[in-house]
Amino acid sequence: MNYLNQLEKILEYTEWSQDELAQKLEVSFPTLNSWLNQRSTPREKAKKNIEALFIDIVGSSSVDLKNLTRLKKQVLSFKLSAKDLINDEELLKKLTLHLTYHTNNIEGSTMTLADVEDVLFENKALANRTAIEQAEARNHQATLHWLIDEVADKGSRFSINQELINSIHLRLMNGIISDAGRYRRHSVRIMGSRVATSNWQSVPQRLDELMAIDENRTDLITEIAYFHAQFEKIHPFSDGNGRTGRLLMLAQALESGTTPPLVAKERKKAYYKYLEIAQTSENYLPLELFIAESIDYSHSILN
Repeated sequence: MNYLNQLEKILEYTEWSQDELAQKLEVSFPTLNSWLNQRSTPREKAKKNIEALFIDIVGSSSVDLKNLTRLKKQVLSFKLSAKDLINDEELLKKLTLHLTYHTNNIEGSTMTLADVEDVLFENKALANRTAIEQAEARNHQATLHWLIDEVADKGSRFSINQELINSIHLRLMNGIISDAGRYRRHSVRIMGSRVATSNWQSVPQRLDELMAIDENRTDLITEIAYFHAQFEKIHPFSDGNGRTGRLLMLAQALESGTTPPLVAKERKKAYYKYLEIAQTSENYLPLELFIAESIDYSHSILN
């Protein structure tokens, strides 16, 4: 794929404007526009930057183990606890805004960051956004704050179990779907994925098996990657599995006193690719790298 195809795919998958893409590549708008309209050709250094951004957006199946080890060590030093968030109103507000915006946009919400801010913190009702989108944002805020309180209040007694999972889903999807907080009772396929989800009758058993895994067997990022990939493969609910799973990643990180991963909507393509690689080939390294990068992204937003 040449640089032009890569630029077009980046614009398609991220929904960035040309001006936003130019800023990401650290070039002027006229320069980018000239490339896109084939009036000029980027130099080799610029082509490498385009390719690197393209891979960041769409994903790659290969992982540099040294880079993964280095990044893991770095991001696991980013300390953040549930109590830190409770005691710092501005920090909690920042996490709430960005996490709500990105997680709902991954699932198709059209709300902008400014829209989410207006709905959550100004209590506005937006005429140009659907009632469902605005309910999703409010539900996510309420669920996130409840979950942070749970982690803080229970401390060492906190654990991820089926009651917690159902409570998260109930709060997230309340008023949005009729079976909020209840496991699906029918077969379902993940749109655009080759992954076969669990038989609906086996969901409780599969979740018990997943949560019985020894949490001390490996490092936190490996644990989060494995748990998240398997949870999404089980796909316990009729809808809202992605949002529930991403909040469970946050709970795992905060329980360990680590900054939680924030999956950027612009990297949705890579996110789904890495999940599928983990779920179909049991190669979790690309997903581990992605989660480490998502923790790094979260840290950059919060600091």
